[in-house]
Amino acid sequence: MAENELKNIALLIDADNTSPRGIDPVLTVMAELGQVNIKRAYGNFAKNNLAKWDTITHRYGIQPHQQFDLTAGKNATDMAMTIDAIDLLYQGKVDGFGIMSSDSDFTPLVTRLRQDGLVVYGFGSTQKTPAAFKSACTRFIDIDALIRGASDEETPQQKKSAAKAQIDEELVDLLGTAWKAANRDEDGYAQMGEVGQIAGNRSSFDVRNYGFKRLIDLFDAIEQFKVERRDNSVWVKRLR
Repeated sequence: MAENELKNIALLIDADNTSPRGIDPVLTVMAELGQVNIKRAYGNFAKNNLAKWDTITHRYGIQPHQQFDLTAGKNATDMAMTIDAIDLLYQGKVDGFGIMSSDSDFTPLVTRLRQDGLVVYGFGSTQKTPAAFKSACTRFIDIDALIRGASDEETPQQKKSAAKAQIDEELVDLLGTAWKAANRDEDGYAQMGEVGQIAGNRSSFDVRNYGFKRLIDLFDAIEQFKVERRDNSVWVKRLR
């Protein structure tokens, strides 16, 4: 991709509600969208629990935005992130956003950004993040899963076993519904890419939430699907 074709991407980080350990894998994912030229972290960095962000912001060129807790129960961080995001939107110089947070308060912001046709990737904890925020994002990716995938503490086989254990009935149903909606040949096979695209349009589905790096690896691990490789394409079929 030529440099003049690179998209300008902004990553806004709610430091109060996310882990600095996820920065490196998050930036790797964001590279799919373009060049992350805007990297900002928001929070009250005077707090002891945010002390680790000091070295992280310097290492990754993240601009810290200090937000003091002016009033108990009110979150100045959310307001500052939202205002900056809308400013960037109306400047017209940003092609996509990454929002690192598990806070449902950002759901209206994400919805507004997407209404202007911008891609918005959300990064947070699946267990802590409300469904509304996850569904609003173009893709919502579990930070904990990214951290585990980037870790060297587990062997490839251990990672594969852990990933397979995360496959549940809800995921199988989502992919099965997408397969039914896709164009199928006379043998019932649909192109894997089309199935994945339909699943992604129906939800914030992303294979990395289940510990897999590629869609084909996920389908290979699901017993209810059969994978068939044809020349340069991959086809899948729901078995049961």
